[in-house]
Amino acid sequence: MSHHQDDIEIIDRLSQKDKKALYLLYDKYSGALYGVILRMCRNQVLAEDLLQETFVKIWQKIDTYDASKGKFYTWAYRIAKNVTLNSLRKPDLLIQNEELRVDTTKTILEPEPDFTELNGAISRLEPHHQEAISLVYFRGYTHREAYEEMGVPLGTFKSFIRQALQLLRESYKHELLIIWLLLETF
Repeated sequence: MSHHQDDIEIIDRLSQKDKKALYLLYDKYSGALYGVILRMCRNQVLAEDLLQETFVKIWQKIDTYDASKGKFYTWAYRIAKNVTLNSLRKPDLLIQNEELRVDTTKTILEPEPDFTELNGAISRLEPHHQEAISLVYFRGYTHREAYEEMGVPLGTFKSFIRQALQLLRESYKHELLIIWLLLETF
């Protein structure tokens, strides 16, 4: 089954408000979308929030996706870009958060990412899982760039990411589960 076919099946389930389908899409595309958002906004905390917002929008707007007009990723990519551009157009909102407060020139400083809690969970993963996660989530690589970087087949790379997310989800519920909590409210 092609990826596109595969996605269409998941998207059908998503239209019926099946949350598991959303988790599947999240596992599959959140890394690449996070990379896109991070490159645009250059702020890790904000990028994580915008990634969650993107998936909430995907959940809400899935009925407007038309598979005959293109791939799901292309559609999701546009949503991620719009969500990010909108937030960058409203710089004052970024500054409500005390920790993000920067001087009035509104330049968002790129803080050293604080992944202490997450790193704790990641340090318990196998080295290949650590590398896969770090390339995609922290360094903004796409899956294609990352598997080439690691020198493993794409399928293998994807299974590393899947297994790693599975393990992280068990040991580090907080960050990855924000989206699930958000969805519980819909």
